[in-house]
Amino acid sequence: MNWSVFFTRLGSAIIFSAIMMAGLLGSLYNFPWSIWILAYLVQFLCIREFFKIAALIFPESHFPKYMESMTQLAGVLVVAAITIWDNSVAIITAIPLVFLLSGVLNKKTALGAAFSAITALAYISLPMAFLVKLWSIHFSIPLALILMIWMNDTMAYIVGSFIGRTPFSPISPKKTWEGTAGGAILTIAGAAVWAHYAQVEGLSSIDWMALAACAAIAGTAGDLLESKLKRMAGVKDSGNIMPGHGGALDRFDSLLAALPFAFCYIMLFVVVAQ
Repeated sequence: MNWSVFFTRLGSAIIFSAIMMAGLLGSLYNFPWSIWILAYLVQFLCIREFFKIAALIFPESHFPKYMESMTQLAGVLVVAAITIWDNSVAIITAIPLVFLLSGVLNKKTALGAAFSAITALAYISLPMAFLVKLWSIHFSIPLALILMIWMNDTMAYIVGSFIGRTPFSPISPKKTWEGTAGGAILTIAGAAVWAHYAQVEGLSSIDWMALAACAAIAGTAGDLLESKLKRMAGVKDSGNIMPGHGGALDRFDSLLAALPFAFCYIMLFVVVAQ
């Protein structure tokens, strides 16, 4: 074992986990803005990396320097509109039109950059808005979702290492059907145990297990999506902000995909006592 690499990865993981927990649990220590800081930090880092990948995927397209800055600002508005403002529909409808006009009317047409910006908002900003919204319903929901994603990744790796034989997808050759199924099953089983101790009024064991299914299934799909984007861009990692782990998109790809499904489930099927 390369102990230098191991300790580098371990140190990054500890810092990453501490930042996540501080953002999610800050409200318990009279710091309600912690979840907003976390959401905007993740959004900033992920959008920055997404634009670098998009520019590599579409090298023939013109990417004006201002487009990323506009997207960062629009992301702030999207999160605020969905979580605290009443006119969210108007804002979310207007933003894509602004980007399309900006891309088409640019002296050097930047339609590819405009579509990339709109995609970044849907892929990154909307899930971050859902993170804040779920946290406002009950802090344990996004906390559990993140823990379930971590558990699914860990269990899938362990099960796949022991009995994995059948490749899951050519996008990610190391994943196997056995590992993926084992990770999902163990994560859902773990959610049943979580439900016994969480005791959140309005959320039953079935609800927690459904959220675990979102974490396992959509989370795996999100991991494959980001892997596909990196393969199209010809890069190994989305960035290098976390030594030994890659970039922000590498760390949050599963969460970005799982949050919309978890949010829809809570909104459609659950009434949580706040």
